[in-house]
Amino acid sequence: TIKVGDIVNVRKPPVTYSFMVLALAQNRLGAKLVPEYMENITPKSELDLLEVVKISGFIDRRKGLGRPTKREGRDLAQFTESMSDGWDMDFLDDEDDE
Repeated sequence: TIKVGDIVNVRKPPVTYSFMVLALAQNRLGAKLVPEYMENITPKSELDLLEVVKISGFIDRRKGLGRPTKREGRDLAQFTESMSDGWDMDFLDDEDDE
């Protein structure tokens, strides 16, 4: 049970959203009316985390999403090639010597 003034946290990985209850509704609402009943008070640090995930989202695929599409594969190859330009990756070979 919630009441006016309560804060509700909703975990939607990787972000935890926070909402303050402004009023209670007796029935379901249309999306346009929701701001009258709740206020999004999610900290900026959480929203920034979401932006970082959007930028790097095609690198870390969540479990269960299956194989990357051809487009995602090309994007990933292009990204990893651009990251390795000018970088000395010999340290990766050193691990094999042990």
